[in-house]
Parts: sequence; structure tokens; C-alpha cells
Amino acid sequence: MKNELINRVASLSILFWTIKIVSTTVGETAADYVSSNLNFGLINTAIIMGIITILVVIWNFKQKKYFPPSYWSLIVMMSIEGTLITDLLVETLSVSLLTLDVVFGIAMGLLFFFWHKKENTLSIHEINNDNREKFYWIIVLTTFALGTGVGDTVSEYLSVGYFYSLLIFGSIFIVAGVLYYLKIINAVLAFWIAFIVTRPIGASLGDLFIQTPKDGGLGISVATINSIFFIVIIASVFYLNISSLKKADRLAE
Repeated sequence: MKNELINRVASLSILFWTIKIVSTTVGETAADYVSSNLNFGLINTAIIMGIITILVVIWNFKQKKYFPPSYWSLIVMMSIEGTLITDLLVETLSVSLLTLDVVFGIAMGLLFFFWHKKENTLSIHEINNDNREKFYWIIVLTTFALGTGVGDTVSEYLSVGYFYSLLIFGSIFIVAGVLYYLKIINAVLAFWIAFIVTRPIGASLGDLFIQTPKDGGLGISVATINSIFFIVIIASVFYLNISSLKKADRLAE
């Protein structure tokens, strides 16, 4: 099969959404851990994670196909970087969460517009050339930044709390699936709604675990949560990689 016909991103499954949510939680907790617990500060953490993200981008784009280790490594790194972008703008530049929600929402809408105008499709099942893959990953990063902002707006700015934020965004995720199943919305819209809200789902889940009981959390250490979730991600990606190799062997026969 020619490279330009090979889809370069993960196919959808329960495991896809599981890893996405867990990696998002890691993005939330890992950024906080490096910045606060290791005393690197937001700016230094953003620079370090930015360099790592660029290296993983190069690694992933060289594959010219869906390669689970590079794909999911990039998801994790963009989750971390998206969190840091929002935190930097809010804490360092004092940009309001509501302003960020609007700006990132508009930015994502424009990215979809230009993607469709150039490629005439927004389907994630047709990410089979460099242009589409670039649009895909830029939008992924934007969804992480937007999801972080929206999640913080609901849980902190509106004082909804982490548990109820988790319920709210989890419900939106389910509703998007139901509306797609009932053919009220199309696959593209359903996917990106679900993809966006998994960011605040993961963030709310992470905050629920690591925040102190007086702040509405369970008080579990960041190191513990990161370790457990990293193990889940690594094990899942290992399984996906083995499955991908077996599928390639079957097609080659």
C-alpha cells in the first residue's frame, strides 16, 4: 500500500478513549509536578516540555503511518504542553479564563475552516498526508489548551468543584456519542466534541485525585498518580503496538 494512502492516526475504540483520558490526566499532573514539586517554575517547565514535544513531533512525522509509541507519546506531550500554555497565560500574563476559552474556541474554528478549505475533508480516517497530519496535531494541541481553560473555568472559576466537573464533562462525552448514534450529528462533530471534553475530564480526574480533601480532592500524591497512569499508558501502547504489528503481518501474507 502506498504511504499516502495509509492513515497516520489511531483508530477509534474504547482503548483509544481510555488512553486519551489517562494521558490527559498525566498531562495535568505531570505539568504541576515538574513546575511546583520539582521547583522548575512554569516558564522553565514549558521550555523543557516544549523541546521534548518538538523532538516527539519529528519522531512521529517520520513514521508516515500510525505508530502507537510515537503517536501516544505525542498525545501525552501535547497534553502537558497544552496545560502549560494555558497556565502560563493565566498565571504569568493574567489572561482571564473566559478570554482564553473564547480565543482558543475561535482559533479552533478557524483551523477547522482552513483544514476543510485546503483538504475538503475533516475526517480523522483520512489523515494520510503531511498537510492533514499538521492540521490534526495543531488542532489537538489547541483542544488541550481549550479543554484546560474550559475545565478550570467550570471547576474553579464557577466553583463547581472537581467531582461535579467530572460528571458534567463526562455527560457531554456520552451525549455526543448518543447524538452520533441517533444520527443527529455527524462523525466529525461527535469525535471533536468528545476529544475536547476528554481534556477537562482527565484534568478533573487528576485534580480530584491529587488535591487535598479541604480543596475537594482525595489527597493522593502526584508521584503516585503519575506512576500508576504512566504504567497504564505504557502497557496499553505496548498492546496496541503488538496488535498493529500482527495486523501488518497478516496484510503482508
